[in-house]
Amino acid sequence: MLGILKTHPELIPYQADLQLRMDRYQKKQAQLLKGETTLKDFANAHTWYGFHQLPDGWVYREWAPGADQLFLTGDFNAWHWTETPMTRLKNGDWELFLPGDTLHKGSRVLTTVRNGDKLTQHIPLFARRVTQDWVHQSWCCEVWDDLTPYAWTDQDFQCDEPPLIYEAHVGMASEDHRIATYREFADHVLPHIQDAGYNTIQLMAIMEHPFYGSFGYQVSSFFAASSRYGYPDDLKYLVNKAHAMGIRVLLDVVHSHAVGNTLEGINLFDGTPYQFFHDGPEGNHPAWGTKCFDYDKPQVLHFLLSNLKFWMEEYHFDGFRFDGVTSMLYHDHGLGVAFSDLSMYFTMNTDVESVTYLQLANELIRQVNPRAVTISEDMSGMPGMCEPVADGGIGFSFRLGMGIPDLWIKWVKEKRDEDWHLGSLWKELTFRNAPTIAYVESHDQALVGDQTMMFRLAGAAMYDQMTINCHTNVIDRAVALHKMIRLLTAAAGGTGYLTFMGNEFGHPEWIDFPRPGNGNSFQYCRRQWSLMTRPDLKYQSLYEFDHDMIHTLKDYRVFDQAYPDLQWIHEDQHVLAFERGGLLFVFNFSPNQSYTDYVIPVSRGTDYKVLFSSDDARYNGYGRVGRDPISACIPGMKGNHVRLYLPARTATVLCPVGLKEKK
Repeated sequence: MLGILKTHPELIPYQADLQLRMDRYQKKQAQLLKGETTLKDFANAHTWYGFHQLPDGWVYREWAPGADQLFLTGDFNAWHWTETPMTRLKNGDWELFLPGDTLHKGSRVLTTVRNGDKLTQHIPLFARRVTQDWVHQSWCCEVWDDLTPYAWTDQDFQCDEPPLIYEAHVGMASEDHRIATYREFADHVLPHIQDAGYNTIQLMAIMEHPFYGSFGYQVSSFFAASSRYGYPDDLKYLVNKAHAMGIRVLLDVVHSHAVGNTLEGINLFDGTPYQFFHDGPEGNHPAWGTKCFDYDKPQVLHFLLSNLKFWMEEYHFDGFRFDGVTSMLYHDHGLGVAFSDLSMYFTMNTDVESVTYLQLANELIRQVNPRAVTISEDMSGMPGMCEPVADGGIGFSFRLGMGIPDLWIKWVKEKRDEDWHLGSLWKELTFRNAPTIAYVESHDQALVGDQTMMFRLAGAAMYDQMTINCHTNVIDRAVALHKMIRLLTAAAGGTGYLTFMGNEFGHPEWIDFPRPGNGNSFQYCRRQWSLMTRPDLKYQSLYEFDHDMIHTLKDYRVFDQAYPDLQWIHEDQHVLAFERGGLLFVFNFSPNQSYTDYVIPVSRGTDYKVLFSSDDARYNGYGRVGRDPISACIPGMKGNHVRLYLPARTATVLCPVGLKEKK
């Protein structure tokens, strides 16, 4: 019996489907390896294809099975399209050797492809640096040498802690109205992330993309780190510095689709639509206007798997957040589908080739780095997503808890907080069958047409009521709920936590990239760090709360306990309490009712102490929660209980006296 059926007996009726999943995986792996020992040995396309410097010149190889002829053109031959032909090898490969210093680091080149009497130009498939000529508004490949290794100093780095993820976009990381750089991020943002307590960075929009406003989700050159932010060594500097701070770095990898561009992208590179993608309508994503990979083709798998290995070995990434997994898993891309029962995962709608690819990808990643972290962006809840491949699973470390931010936004938009049903909220936070990254808001929740959570709670009051001594009903509610929502989500919602850059201090407004519709403005495509550092504004208080929340989760290793233990819930009084990692978390969501001597059952008979409360003055609260020890023994009551003062709209974290931090 497959291991997944032992851990998830509800899947036994689908045993044949799961066995087919494993049979397909094993068959595809055997087809790919062909004598190689492991997937790690197989995934080396980047070491053969592309440009490679030799002692006596350069060699350039390409895979273009549908082309009649390939040429290399560039500044080395005055951009004559067909002056420098490549030689056809077997299996659709092409090769060109250029002696001596014909090419040099930084040479600008393109590949010319002939199909019949048609000539087209393309960026080489394995380009490692791609730049834009702002005068002519065109992109080209810059030849990059691979003989000079980067001086890494992270050989002893390891991070095995549950992920506390700081999702970040390098280009947005400056307060100035411009695109920031890798080195600026490393020197100015990494220290902030370290101070905040986050142990993992998830970098977005790193793989090269021609349209800045796509947030990096329309990838054109899969092996090129975006040149908008600097040079390849600058990205390596960032990763190396993060490792020196004890922070793992994940790449937001986009293998769910590719941009449809032909000059900048891989689409129609050899003149055929089916080199990388499905032919016909299946090759076009109906919602995104992008191209969909054919995951059954060995050459496509070679390209994608090698891409993962490349980012891990060349740039030392510690794993990946896989974008658009739901779109990959189903032929209809999961659009408008409610996955209401298990049978919906095992139908003709399931893209079984995609499932196999994700299994292969996770297996390869662990072979390259057994400590690597992989996160699946899947809304459908595909069974076995985070089960080991050997047991019949897909092999991810975590899935994103995408239903949590959806619920918060829906409730904040549509309900008074006194109408929130705590039982439904608790179910959403804790009903999970896989390790989950919980979050209130990622970048998705703040894109144009939406707002950051703080801005949604406060509205226009953020513009004139964020001074530290301003207390109005609107702003006090917003500040209180911003803290409570984050603490409840982080402490109960998963086995890891994520926030987007700036949201830890309540960044206002929304995200909008420069575009003609906004006058190409950077007004909303930056981070206003100065808001957080001003002692006269509430942003600093929100940051202090987030800082203490994250450090508490780490210091007491709260995520070592997979699920929280519900201790108390009272819908009419709006009170919720649970224990996790030995700590007691108590929430009073009532907008106007404070409670004196409120009795909460606890698991230990020792005294309790308050670690912190969202009402503390340092967090712009009213300082109503005291710090005197609280006995868990109440005369006349069986079991252990504590009597607490619970101010309205306040969360309090308590610790049994004697419970040590577990750093």
